[in-house]
Amino acid sequence: MMRLPAFTYRAPRTVGDAVLWLAESPTDTMLVAGGTDLLPNMKRRQQTPKTVIGLKGIAELTGIRASGHLSIGAGTTLTALVNSADVRSRCLGLWQSAAQIATPHLRNMGTLGGNLCLDTRCTYYDQTEEWREAIGYCMKKDGTTCWVATSSKRCLAVSSTDTAPMLLALGATVTLVSAKGTREVAVADLYNNDGMQYLTRRADELLTSIDIPDQTGWASTYWKLRRRGSFDFPVGAAAIALKRDAGGRVELARVVLGAVASQPMPSPKAEAILVGQVLSDDVIAAAAEAAYDVAKPMDNTDFELVWRKKMVRTLVTNALRELRGDDMRAVRMSLAKQVL
Repeated sequence: MMRLPAFTYRAPRTVGDAVLWLAESPTDTMLVAGGTDLLPNMKRRQQTPKTVIGLKGIAELTGIRASGHLSIGAGTTLTALVNSADVRSRCLGLWQSAAQIATPHLRNMGTLGGNLCLDTRCTYYDQTEEWREAIGYCMKKDGTTCWVATSSKRCLAVSSTDTAPMLLALGATVTLVSAKGTREVAVADLYNNDGMQYLTRRADELLTSIDIPDQTGWASTYWKLRRRGSFDFPVGAAAIALKRDAGGRVELARVVLGAVASQPMPSPKAEAILVGQVLSDDVIAAAAEAAYDVAKPMDNTDFELVWRKKMVRTLVTNALRELRGDDMRAVRMSLAKQVL
């Protein structure tokens, strides 16, 4: 049985207390909400904070508020997100991404903020302490070599968050609070393409809320690749949001890939191909090919990397056909194993 290391646990009731305690020793302190990512990592000694600050008791971090835009507390559970009629009707792609995360039990505990800050993953990293010690550790924790590509100067662990690609496609922003002040950051600027320094959030900052602009006129969808129909992290994903005119011509487009790099990867070329066009088969094929060019999966997760890259075409094609209005329910069921 793997056990947690010793640590001090603090349970603030307000955001103010949380960030003040975090400021005391940000490099030795970590935040926990649902604990579905951090606690297993601590058991494997991937992360060993001296202090853990629990966020579950902070009421102001929860809730979904809908006006013209959507404001979602970072502590809102994934289950609450899936159960929200406002999320489903206004941002179907976000609802789809949340509904495909893990299992109902884990969605009951996991939070939106936690999924946004999810640790990057790798075959050589997500192992027990003894396993990692046997190979001399890896660059991400205690070692100096990236075993995925031994000549690489940076860690190639993969981004495995489902909601981040979709929120990026929706043009969302996040609020980060510290003892020094508050700042608003676009989800597009929250990530680095580096398996170790994958977040631009500072160690002394707490992600408190997510704001999604008014989605009137927009349609969105999320397609995910994984081995099983539940539990598994994505090994490929396509998050797409389109705004079209009355004639079906694309006015604005956002195409973002998940789980093919250390951060969610937009495809500006695919977006440019779509803008000004109707979603014909040829346009969809060209956009899917452009997205395929952006995907750079590595041999650090489930399935062969060459096949994962090829599947990007399929994911983007399916997503665009669904947004066009094609009946994709049978294809959805065969891939996702659930009605979405």
